Amino acid sequence: MLIRYKKAFEKIAMGLLSFMPEEKDVKKLQQTIKEYEANENWHLYLWKEEDLLGAIGVRIEDEEKAVIQHVSVNPSHRHQGIGKKMIDAVHSQYANQYIVCGDEKTESFVKKCEEIVQKDQSRL
Repeated sequence: MLIRYKKAFEKIAMGLLSFMPEEKDVKKLQQTIKEYEANENWHLYLWKEEDLLGAIGVRIEDEEKAVIQHVSVNPSHRHQGIGKKMIDAVHSQYANQYIVCGDEKTESFVKKCEEIVQKDQSRL
């Protein structure tokens, strides 16, 4: 399930976000976390099953788009559908008010997840 980022989860969130190639640098990672803490249009969530396994970041743009700008899953838990579950949860949370999409870093993954959902729904 998605849980909203809190300062108490800072080290875990930084660890999860560091799996994204553009967030490898510690200073960049610290800036990103500070932006999520300070900017009301940036929303960071962690994915919890038994443990915290993933992170997903959303940026509200122009009061009409919810842009997924970070998606990261602990490498030992990849290929288990966690990224797709996070994308689905963000869609459920934001789709009534915003157009949910990815940015240049996440767009292909977001579209892939949406295609899987559409295929699953067409089988019903």
